[in-house]
Amino acid sequence: MSSNHVPNHPKLQNMSSIADLCQRLVETEKSTIYPLVDKLIRLILTLPVSTTTTERAFSAIKIVKTRLHNQMEDDFLVNYLIVYIEKEIAERFTIDMIIDNFLFYERMTSTIKINM
Repeated sequence: MSSNHVPNHPKLQNMSSIADLCQRLVETEKSTIYPLVDKLIRLILTLPVSTTTTERAFSAIKIVKTRLHNQMEDDFLVNYLIVYIEKEIAERFTIDMIIDNFLFYERMTSTIKINM
């Protein structure tokens, strides 16, 4: 067996993480020889990020549904969850901005009804 075989390759020894394995497979060009292994490792490395996002969304649903005692319509729930999940963006809005926006659309709607 040659030293270029994966288990014996010197650059593929003493790794401490899956990320190291992925990086060294690319460095040794073994990722082109074993593309499915490379793809599997990359999927495993992205799994924690996608799982965290999903868990955050379900956690938000649980909190919102508990707080409102399951007495809401689906449209309201969706809108409320968007604000809850994207709270970093929502915190940028002031009460005055929201009121001004509401009044603007209210005037636009009443103007359209008058002109019809």
